[in-house]
Amino acid sequence: MMWKATLLAFGILLLAWFFGNFVLGWFQQNNVKPQTQHSDHPSRATDQDQSCFCHLTGVLDDCYCDVESIDVFNNFKIYPRIKKLTERDYFRYYRVNLKRPCPFWPDDGQCAIKDCHVEPCPESKIPVGIKSGNYNKYSQAANTMSDVTECEQAKELGAINSTLSNQSKEAFADWARHDDAQDHFCELDDETSPGAEYVDLLLNPERYTGYKGPSAWRVWNSIYEENCFKPRSVYRPLNPLAPSRGDDDGEGFYNWLEGLCLEKRVFYRLISGLHSSINIHLCAEYLLDEGWGQSVWAPNIQEFRHRFDTAETKGEGTRRLKNLYFLYLIELRALYKVAPYFERAIVNLYTGNTQEDGGTKDLLLQVFNEIKTFPMHFDEKSMFAGNKMEAKTLKEEFRLHFKNISKIMDCVGCNKCRLWGKLQIQGLGTALKILFSEKEIKNLPEHSPSKGFQLTRQEIVALLNGFGRLSTSIHQLHNFRLLLKENR
Repeated sequence: MMWKATLLAFGILLLAWFFGNFVLGWFQQNNVKPQTQHSDHPSRATDQDQSCFCHLTGVLDDCYCDVESIDVFNNFKIYPRIKKLTERDYFRYYRVNLKRPCPFWPDDGQCAIKDCHVEPCPESKIPVGIKSGNYNKYSQAANTMSDVTECEQAKELGAINSTLSNQSKEAFADWARHDDAQDHFCELDDETSPGAEYVDLLLNPERYTGYKGPSAWRVWNSIYEENCFKPRSVYRPLNPLAPSRGDDDGEGFYNWLEGLCLEKRVFYRLISGLHSSINIHLCAEYLLDEGWGQSVWAPNIQEFRHRFDTAETKGEGTRRLKNLYFLYLIELRALYKVAPYFERAIVNLYTGNTQEDGGTKDLLLQVFNEIKTFPMHFDEKSMFAGNKMEAKTLKEEFRLHFKNISKIMDCVGCNKCRLWGKLQIQGLGTALKILFSEKEIKNLPEHSPSKGFQLTRQEIVALLNGFGRLSTSIHQLHNFRLLLKENR
């Protein structure tokens, strides 16, 4: 009897061993990790990885479009085309004054980090049609484009021309503001001022420069606290400069926000969306290694989690990302509305090179044709639609607040950050100008410049590059989803 009991026990142990190996193999085959209480276990990382995106789904507030539709439309139809368009000569050179003093507080001094710097590029490398007296977009003249090879080889991130001749300065006056100042939502740089310089945007990509801390916080704090129609008694969630309020989850702030009229709520969401977009660019192009010879820029998953993870941001991350999608819809709608302006034969995106200019116009029209197929555009008619006098007053207040934000960009201490901040604010300001100029755009003459509605080259470059930044952000969100999944 003893040997039978021993044999039975041995059989049970053998069966348990086979069964255990089968279960373990099944878990490994299906990439399932048994949970334990250990704090560093991968299952915790799984929850953390998913939490950046698990609530980023469904219909957006204040409109009838969903996140998933925008993802598919942008990543497959818009992003490849807008990326190619913004690499064309007409859109890569942006004229900006990075030397204007901050009008609101004593200058902090310029950032000393080398990646904040923007390197000059010789005037001779700017396309002749842009820098000459013939560069007006309605000109049919064509000249051979200057060779930009030397400009491509400028040190690290270069591309500013700081030595403009008097003749060139006078020529740029042709592109001076065409429409009444009341239509502007931005404080425009004086394009003919001695401090204005050309920047090659391709050689100065928007990415993490190391500019952070109190100086950067003060800029964003001034934007949110003084220009978003918010009383000082209401505190924005996760504001590092606000007094400590314990475990406040922002409920008071969002109760206040939901109580605002649509226009003021939209204003906040636009600024929040732009802030989110900029943060995504910094996370996607992060300085991971500064070794011998060449720096390594790549996505930083930890930084992305820090800014957008649901747990780390107490739910703010999802709201921030949804505001990015909302901003995308606003600028997409502006491009839809302004398409007739560019579809006229008289509009020529002129650089001086006939073949280059024709290809650029074709690419732009392709973008417009794709935008027209999108079925869920934002309806701007719901804004400023009440009593005419009240609507007019609110629109002017809206415009002045936004214009003030454009002035705050001169307080950014990092030149690279200031450059992209000014461009994207001007791009959004141009989009708002378009949305509130519907009547003027409808009455455009086919074969002559319009007196009622006009865009400068500066506004056109900012509009398309600004939208390109938003498109890139949404595309980069897709990349972060994949990286987090791989990391899991």
